[in-house]
Amino acid sequence: MRILNAVLCLMMILFIVVQFNDPDGPFWAVIYVVPALWAGLIAIKSAHIVGRIAFSILSACVVGGLVMTVFYWPRTPGFWKQEVWWETETAREGMGIMIATMVLLVAMFTVWRARQQSI
Repeated sequence: MRILNAVLCLMMILFIVVQFNDPDGPFWAVIYVVPALWAGLIAIKSAHIVGRIAFSILSACVVGGLVMTVFYWPRTPGFWKQEVWWETETAREGMGIMIATMVLLVAMFTVWRARQQSI
């Protein structure tokens, strides 16, 4: 799971890098840095994330990601089709939030599993 979290961290860093030409890029960079940090922390020092405080903060981030996924869910029909998301920024933003939330869920699962094994 460490390798998976490292790969997801790198992917989220790439998401941050491609925000350079977006008018609201700094906003999205901040959103993408949260899952990147969690995935990176878990990849590097997963033993420190198993604690109660870190787990609570990660849980709050996951809940925030789920709320944002609902809020930014694309209303464009067929948003998953390339010809739609290529042209529609709201579809891209919604899909970006979905991916960021999935990264947070993978991080949560990794920590949850580590907590179960330490019991």
